[in-house]
Amino acid sequence: MAYTAPQLLSMSQKDLDDLFSASPAGDIPNGEAKGTAIIAPGTVFSSEIASLINIFTWQGKTFDAAHGTLRNRILAFGLDAIVAEVYKGASLFDNKECIVLDYSKTSIVAEHVRDEIRLIGPGVYLGLVYWNTTKAIHFALQFPVA
Repeated sequence: MAYTAPQLLSMSQKDLDDLFSASPAGDIPNGEAKGTAIIAPGTVFSSEIASLINIFTWQGKTFDAAHGTLRNRILAFGLDAIVAEVYKGASLFDNKECIVLDYSKTSIVAEHVRDEIRLIGPGVYLGLVYWNTTKAIHFALQFPVA
């Protein structure tokens, strides 16, 4: 099934967790992905919060699979900043394979942040954000599909 950002925003926290757990890691992506922060999932506020975050703070991520890195696109003008190392590893959520976005060695601002993503459809990844080892929020990444 192909998931869209509005569908993911309308899902419950449990449904998002179940989808993440049931999904494969997939290949490490390459290129630019549009990001959607999923805060207060399944509530009337979720899409409004996601829109505000996209406008003012975070638009997505640009992956360089060959070098195992990514840069977040932040601020209203899409500045490429906040670098992470990208590799496959065990998820903190369920110990199954995922793609880890590790900021611990690359960013002073985000050194306590770890993201994990899994492929949930063609060009679509569902992610989890951790602060140290505490799960904080979900997010989605949508890559252009040829």
